Amino acid sequence: MKPLIFCGEHGTHFVSSGRTEAAVTFLFRFVGGKLPPPEELAFYVAPLTEDHEPGCHWSTYTYRWHDEYFLDHSLFEVCGVFETVELWFDPAPNDQLQLVWLLDLLGSHPEIVAKLKLRIVDFDLLMETPEQLAAAKVVVRDVGKKELETARMAWQAYRSAKPQACFDLLTRDLSALPLLRPALLNLLEELPSAKTGLGATEMRLLELIGNGYSRARPYFHREGLLQRCVFKPSEIECLLEGLAHGPQPAVAGLDDALRTLAREDFRGRDPAYLRSRLWLTEFGKAVLAHNADFSRHNPIDRWWGGTHLTNENLWRWNPALIAP
Repeated sequence: MKPLIFCGEHGTHFVSSGRTEAAVTFLFRFVGGKLPPPEELAFYVAPLTEDHEPGCHWSTYTYRWHDEYFLDHSLFEVCGVFETVELWFDPAPNDQLQLVWLLDLLGSHPEIVAKLKLRIVDFDLLMETPEQLAAAKVVVRDVGKKELETARMAWQAYRSAKPQACFDLLTRDLSALPLLRPALLNLLEELPSAKTGLGATEMRLLELIGNGYSRARPYFHREGLLQRCVFKPSEIECLLEGLAHGPQPAVAGLDDALRTLAREDFRGRDPAYLRSRLWLTEFGKAVLAHNADFSRHNPIDRWWGGTHLTNENLWRWNPALIAP
């Protein structure tokens, strides 16, 4: 029997690659917003009931639609059907967070742990064709005590009300999960800078706009241009709108219709972004030059893991952690 594969957001080609007959992708996000409460995550992996809304059960994104067993049972029960369960999660921070959550979840089921194999996916699954996936030579490891302990520490730290716990992890041996340390560093860099009050992606947006990139769309869909891998396009939209719509904007030229359009109104938002032509305000130029602090002139209200960042609770990155 071919293994069951658990993978991150970009594992849609596994079945057509021939590596498995059943692949489960996890599309929920652990970055860019408030973390789901533990009871919601437990409900997500439980047996399917009438209380599950569309998209709120693990089987929604299972690539084995012909098998009714996969649509009704808990994630744990389905693991029992297979001899091997492989974990394929690429280096993106959200994927690594999904991995540590899943390992922490499955760690209390020894009969499942005995079947787990960790694939060290040091490439972007989004870019892989089925043929490339079929031919890929990917290091595989058994999942043991060290992997489970590292995952438990990381998941608990990221859920903490203070990012200090994640920062402290950088002093620990994380080699059991080789892609975790760079993912944590990428996440920590998204904390507000000590000098500018903005995270790394926000500063990169200012840099690109200051260099003449006036159109917004390329920022959302060309990771090579943005040079950041933490946020997905809709989350980058939120960051850009925050830079443009505060009391003291750093960016001008973003279409005013975006101030009132709902997030789910794609038919309205897409044309508004296409109409936008961006430039830096004088204040934005000062922030980009590290001569002004965005957070001193604009409200901050967002989540970093379990930490609620506000102007009164603004943990910063220097690149060392700075408490409020």
